[in-house]
Amino acid sequence: SDNERAFNKKPLSTRAAVIAAGPLANLFIAVIVLSIVFSITGYATTSLNYVEKDSPAYNASIQKGDKIIRYDGKKIYQPMDVIQFLYVYKGKPAKVEVMRDGAIFETQISPLKIPEQERYLFGFNVQQISGDLSNVINTVAPDTPAETSGLKPEDKVIKLNNIPVSNKKDIDDFMSNNKGEPVKMTVLRNGTEMIFDITPYMQKLPEQYYLGIEYEFKEGNILEVIGYSLSYAYSTVRNVAYSLIWLIMGRVSFSQMTGPIGIVSTIGEVVEQGTTFLDKILYLLNITAFISIAIGATNLVPFPALDGNKLLLILIEAVRKKPIPPEKEAFISMIGFVILIILALFTVYNDTLRLIRGG
Repeated sequence: SDNERAFNKKPLSTRAAVIAAGPLANLFIAVIVLSIVFSITGYATTSLNYVEKDSPAYNASIQKGDKIIRYDGKKIYQPMDVIQFLYVYKGKPAKVEVMRDGAIFETQISPLKIPEQERYLFGFNVQQISGDLSNVINTVAPDTPAETSGLKPEDKVIKLNNIPVSNKKDIDDFMSNNKGEPVKMTVLRNGTEMIFDITPYMQKLPEQYYLGIEYEFKEGNILEVIGYSLSYAYSTVRNVAYSLIWLIMGRVSFSQMTGPIGIVSTIGEVVEQGTTFLDKILYLLNITAFISIAIGATNLVPFPALDGNKLLLILIEAVRKKPIPPEKEAFISMIGFVILIILALFTVYNDTLRLIRGG
């Protein structure tokens, strides 16, 4: 437009600020939401509160109380960073920087590769007591035999087919022999023994990678919570950039991409994990903040039709000292829009296929 009040007539800095405001608002709101959630729930740090004996971490001289600083040369901001690098690089040996008593040292860790397998589950996980996985139920997954049979959090599993169990290892050992056969499970609920008939379900697991570590959980003050929320947001933004690079390099398959259907499905699954109304609200806020960060970061990518591309064009205009012809800018945006539509259709196909296959 030739109108002096038109957007394209505004100073470059003003146009850049307006364009960047949307994605940055996504990030800002997400940090606020995360700060609220983490102030209530606490958060997992990168310090270790448990290292399993004879595990890959133990054999790499990593100890309880150590703090993981870098994995394969990449800075670690939250436990999920380690998991992401572990799986993207398919469990290859990696150099790990660890802080112990204020001093940093480097060690080599060789993750344990667990082949693709079938396992049988009841549908609950257990509480960790004094660093060990107990036989007390922590959460019950929805639409599983555990929920259908009536098991509840805080139930203590004491017998399986009259075989005494006292921790998670005993339960796993029993299941490795029992497979999918029906089980009479005896639990202690409020001091009363109760027996449930439950048939485990089979789950196919892809190849997994195991380090043998568990992270320390912390309830920080307001400044620590805000600091962690900012680190979490930055880590998520960085992982968006890494994901694009990994897609191009072939480390991550395009079949792993998800779209609106998959996002809605994931939100539903995450919320259902909550056992109380407050838990469900907190889970919903947490994943909403994660999605908000991912959307904001993606929108800043310099790809045609995204805000990041508009910022790049403004930068080019600043270097050239003259604007890019509107018809060329429109052509670039149209190409990007077509590609985005194709990607959207592809993700809908992926999401629909996952739903049909049950995952």
